[in-house]
Amino acid sequence: MPIDTPDWVRDAVFYQIFPDRFARSARLAPVGPYEPWDAPPSFHGFKGGDLYGIAERLPELADLGMTALYLTPIFTSAANHRYHAYDYLTVDPILGGDAALRELLDRAHERGMRVVLDGVFNHCGRGFWAFDHVLENGADSPYVDWFYLDPAVRSGGERLNAYPEGSSPGTEHTLGYRAWWGLPALPKINTDHPAAREYLLSVGEHWLRFGIDGWRLDVPDEIDDRAFWQEFRRRCRAINPDAYLVGEIWEEAPAWLEGDRFDALMNYPLGTAILGFVWDWHLNDDVIQRHEPYRRMIHRLDGPAFASRLDALMTNYDPAVVAAQLNLIGSHDSPRAVTVLGGDRASLRLAMLLQATLPGAPCTYYGDEIAMEGDHDPDCRRAFPVDPAAGDRGVRAFVQAAFAARHGHVALRRGSVAILGAAGQAVAYRRDAEGRRAIVALNAGSTTTELAVPREDGRTYRPIELPGLASGSWSDETLALPPQSGLVLVDD
Repeated sequence: MPIDTPDWVRDAVFYQIFPDRFARSARLAPVGPYEPWDAPPSFHGFKGGDLYGIAERLPELADLGMTALYLTPIFTSAANHRYHAYDYLTVDPILGGDAALRELLDRAHERGMRVVLDGVFNHCGRGFWAFDHVLENGADSPYVDWFYLDPAVRSGGERLNAYPEGSSPGTEHTLGYRAWWGLPALPKINTDHPAAREYLLSVGEHWLRFGIDGWRLDVPDEIDDRAFWQEFRRRCRAINPDAYLVGEIWEEAPAWLEGDRFDALMNYPLGTAILGFVWDWHLNDDVIQRHEPYRRMIHRLDGPAFASRLDALMTNYDPAVVAAQLNLIGSHDSPRAVTVLGGDRASLRLAMLLQATLPGAPCTYYGDEIAMEGDHDPDCRRAFPVDPAAGDRGVRAFVQAAFAARHGHVALRRGSVAILGAAGQAVAYRRDAEGRRAIVALNAGSTTTELAVPREDGRTYRPIELPGLASGSWSDETLALPPQSGLVLVDD
């Protein structure tokens, strides 16, 4: 079937926010004591960030070059990350409730910013009202078929054991129901049941009517039902034909992007290839080895290997899909990019330059623009600094310039990509769109590298200034790239 991805995504620059950790507004009274904002985050502690706080910092994000937000879950939940929903139709009061989302959407849309929410439909929290009904009534609950219950529970012989002793991940216990990864707090929803299925599909519709601009779908491959996602797409697009639907699948998965389910995936394969390329001896192997799937996905790549990987990723999907992929180098589910890169700022700049100049929508995890560090969850979910001048302002200036270049030249955000050359730890590629052209070259290595790239098109190019990053030069026949340098040339 035809591939129809939202046109606006081609020009978008996303910013991912973990709402509990980004900004706390003085307008919202605390519901109780919160974990100190600057203290290391814990698994269960709440910092008290809210949606009003995000709305108040939109000017900073716009100044940075962001045109779209992706928020991790915001619905009522008993977890700081809110992947344990117990009411999909209300925004968590700690975040400010529905009124705060209304204000955030209105302020964002006034600036031309889009807002994409996180949909978690494979599983819910054990406080979810339908599951709570089963907890109270057992086999007599009319919601008994909304979940995968053991035969002994369905027959009325046993009750659910939703709060077993020693219920940490990997602990053996009998719950009486199927849970995501065996975690008691996350009952799996039976999407084959008509009423449960209809409820989830109606959630997708409800928030699009409210005004959101799309959905990021959590672990969608664990709802192994093509028809469910086909119907989800059909109903979402009936409300908003420009709704962006992006799935959290960590691997290459072309079958999910054939026009009937998602527009794009979270592009972890590209992100891990970027991290493996820009390393220059700085990769933090300890952090990588302790993270699955980074342990199997991040490999050291030289220029030719990265070029080959890039070519494969750019041709594995329809061009309309490549243009809509959500390109990230880190998220709430992974160690911080700068931590993976051993704290090296030059490597981080090169990684973000690749994000800014390759096809697809770049997505910055909050704080990466100021080189926030963080190991595994929960450390990768630290609170964003309250002080606007905090963090590495040099990295921020670089990110701002890179995204300004993307916004300012159509060939850096749309159209095709072609590899021009690769050698050592360097690579160069060309972007073409609407008759315009850009040349991008990077050297992630510690020695100067030259690439044979003849000037054959007769065009005049000007370099884009990228503060804090060494620059290269282009003669008639050769791109000369100093150590850890980048060069972006655009035609006039």
